Amino acid sequence: MTLVKKKYIKSVVTVFAVTLFFGCESNFKEIQKINFSEFIPSSDTDLVNVKYTDSGRITAILVSPKMLDYSSVDFPFTEFPKGIDVTLFDKKAKKTFIKSNYAISYKGTSIIDLQGKVKIFTEDGQTLETEQLYFDQKNEWFFTERKFKFTDPKGTSNGQGIDFSKDFKVINSQKITGEIESAD
Repeated sequence: MTLVKKKYIKSVVTVFAVTLFFGCESNFKEIQKINFSEFIPSSDTDLVNVKYTDSGRITAILVSPKMLDYSSVDFPFTEFPKGIDVTLFDKKAKKTFIKSNYAISYKGTSIIDLQGKVKIFTEDGQTLETEQLYFDQKNEWFFTERKFKFTDPKGTSNGQGIDFSKDFKVINSQKITGEIESAD
């Protein structure tokens, strides 16, 4: 009888252990789902055309085929996966144009990361082309460590690493080749 009792107890313990194991597996997967937060945008907009103003004056116009807003995440940002076309206006209404295949704007730092065939050009004929460029909105300053091509009515130069004001009045470049006339 003790042998039958031992087999019965072993069977009950085995069934209990298997049930507990599968029960925990199911709960574990549920707990993983609870702790997993889906990374989805707060808003998803097609065909964006935004005008930025300051004291009634238009300072910029942003056009994009697609905008994804992630304002509900810990480090909020806005993504433009299909690129942007921006027109910046200075205080004298002179325009600077910016195009890129992709852009992401970080709200906490006011930095915009432009990527993929980035091109900036002014009404004065100055053009900068690179694969990635950052724009500091607070300081109105562009910068990159990537290779670039800068064309100006005075000449063309290539280099790696450049930073400049949005109106191209102040330009600091590194490792350049080419010829540009000085403004003496």
